Amino acid sequence: MQQAQVIPLQRGDRRTIGAPAAPRRRALEPSGVPVEPTPLHPLRAPSPPAHGLQRRIAGAVGFLRRRITGDYPVDEFGFDPELTDAVLLPPLRLLYEKWFRVEVGGAEHLPPHGGALVVCNHSGTLPLDAVMTAIAVHDNHPRRRHLRMLGADLVFATPLLGALARRSGQTLACTSDAERLLTAGELVGVWPEGFKGIGKPFRDRYKLQRFGRGGFATAAIRSGVPIIPCSIVGAEEIYPKIGDLRPLARLLGLPYFPVTPLFPLLGPLGAIPLPSKWHIEFGEPIHPGEDDDPMAAFNVADQVRETIQQTLYRLLAQRRSPFPFRLPGI
Repeated sequence: MQQAQVIPLQRGDRRTIGAPAAPRRRALEPSGVPVEPTPLHPLRAPSPPAHGLQRRIAGAVGFLRRRITGDYPVDEFGFDPELTDAVLLPPLRLLYEKWFRVEVGGAEHLPPHGGALVVCNHSGTLPLDAVMTAIAVHDNHPRRRHLRMLGADLVFATPLLGALARRSGQTLACTSDAERLLTAGELVGVWPEGFKGIGKPFRDRYKLQRFGRGGFATAAIRSGVPIIPCSIVGAEEIYPKIGDLRPLARLLGLPYFPVTPLFPLLGPLGAIPLPSKWHIEFGEPIHPGEDDDPMAAFNVADQVRETIQQTLYRLLAQRRSPFPFRLPGI
């Protein structure tokens, strides 16, 4: 007679195949009513370990290998999308999500493909609004498009900062570079107020400065792309500028040397931006037409400026205090 095969089911519990199962006794509740026995369940194989960590390690190793071998794409402007997505954006996204708590509206106005010029108001003493706008475009666009920002000469003349700006897709704010990017189908961002906007005193907050001579409108007209007005509320409060040390600014070759309620009084701690609540809204596209006459470009620039200004007023009327705490005079 063939011996029955023994298969362990649980620790301390063995059954045999082919042998009659022993009758199970029915337990009684305190009331005396019998309780149906719980059926035996077959042993389940342990769940396979999560492979998320392995994938991250493999991705990091692959990233380092491509960095060492130079096997990664860089365009003619020096833009490195892999480095931007893997290294530059993650720490800035913490500032975007946790510190400024940015809310975005009108992202559906960003084109799914093809060129467009995103024109924004500029403020905040330091150009953090440009970086936050780039994240807002990337994270709210269904195709995760990058915003190719046009920056001032000072950005690219600064050691390390200039190289990082090139790697993240920025280039010089000139009409020729803007047209090359737009005709190539890129989303391009420009802040026409320049240093006049970013360095204005706190008492002039949310009052748009002059939009230059309309060069951005000329670039859009010649490239045949729409203009997306972008209004940013919240950046004015991160470094409330109450003064300007002009002699020190000239010594350092800077357009201004700001004095805020915390800087330079608190030294490096004063350079931490205040955690104001941000709202970024992309407006409906403005199609500038095909007439690149200087007066036509100036009219388009004025229309864009007025659209952004009115949107700022509306957003300001809708918001509450910019901070989760009370600051005197803000």
